[in-house]
Amino acid sequence: MSKLMDSKDLIHELAEMLENSSLTEIEVEDDGFRIRVAREVQGVVSYAAPTAAPMAAAMPVAAAAAVSSVQEDPLKHPGAVKSPMVGTGYLRPSPDAAVFIKVGDTVSEGQTLCIIEAMKVMNQIPSPKSGTIKQIMISDSVPIEYGEVLCIIE
Repeated sequence: MSKLMDSKDLIHELAEMLENSSLTEIEVEDDGFRIRVAREVQGVVSYAAPTAAPMAAAMPVAAAAAVSSVQEDPLKHPGAVKSPMVGTGYLRPSPDAAVFIKVGDTVSEGQTLCIIEAMKVMNQIPSPKSGTIKQIMISDSVPIEYGEVLCIIE
């Protein structure tokens, strides 16, 4: 019971993550203690394309400036790099390290763009092509959905 009482902040943080994402549930387990936060989904589940305003709020400040240069629907952009999995996205290899990419950076095919942690495995996401980072669509340490646009490369 004491772990549950100590976990109120964690529960609130998980609930906030659900509210600010398209996830329907989050489950955390530590040393045999598990917390699951879920929301009820009514009817058919569909994923709408994110609009420009919420993306700008979730992006780092430097990336927000590039919003106007990208089409309305980033999912249809030819340079959209989409997530190949569900997990937690990280823009840097460790908390004290520099980010992998910034808006305006030139990247090479195969260069690491970010890391997605799935089932306690860190998966490096390589650039599918060479080009310039026009927009970064995710923030550090946030839940990522399959098919979500990670960044735009032109």
